[in-house]
Amino acid sequence: MPRLFVPLTLSPRTRVILPEGAAHKVREVLRARVGSSLTLFDGRGGEYPGVLEASQRDRVEVAVGERVEVTRESPVEITLAQGISRGERMDYTLQKAVELGVTRIVPLASVRSQVKLEGERATRRIAHWQGIITHACEQSGRDRLPVLENIQSLPDFMACDEATLKLTLTPTAQETLASAVAGKASISLVIGPEGGLDPQEVSRLEAAGYQGVRLGPRILRTETAALVALSVLQFVAGDLAQ
Repeated sequence: MPRLFVPLTLSPRTRVILPEGAAHKVREVLRARVGSSLTLFDGRGGEYPGVLEASQRDRVEVAVGERVEVTRESPVEITLAQGISRGERMDYTLQKAVELGVTRIVPLASVRSQVKLEGERATRRIAHWQGIITHACEQSGRDRLPVLENIQSLPDFMACDEATLKLTLTPTAQETLASAVAGKASISLVIGPEGGLDPQEVSRLEAAGYQGVRLGPRILRTETAALVALSVLQFVAGDLAQ
């Protein structure tokens, strides 16, 4: 059954006119007919069965059923501070991070980031990433959208990071990621872009209390490192082992 995120406050036994993005998907992508069943969610938890009541060019209306509780969100809060990588690599990282249950995503403008985003270009890219996050939630069954922050520098991110356990991937670290996270409920993870973090950035992280951890003996690309790390976090402290 197709799932749709609706950026409205849903209520049982009501009718809702879908906003343009969701309406376009119903009309042009799904080509759903009147009477088709849908599942709606508004990102506040839970989901709602729905029936397509009208599908016109200027109006797509859905009858909303009773709220259904679902349990698909991870018990551990994970903030992924991801160094911005190029094009499809960043898109892929964000899509899979959502599937793996990340709670918050912070795109990091790192010293070695090969992509420099400012002004209108940054605004467009954030909107593009938000669409990827929304679609990944629809596909994976999540009922809450991860928070996508604006692009931040590393010092700005560290200044507002309130996680109880703060980590960064360091190939030469003595401790493994799995051993560091057991029993933790709030974790932030900093991952560099292509080329990794600059030595001065690593020093700033260490001075701010970020613990360096490793992911085995091999050097992983930035998009691979993020997904492997999130998988380990969810297996050890989250819900992948359930």
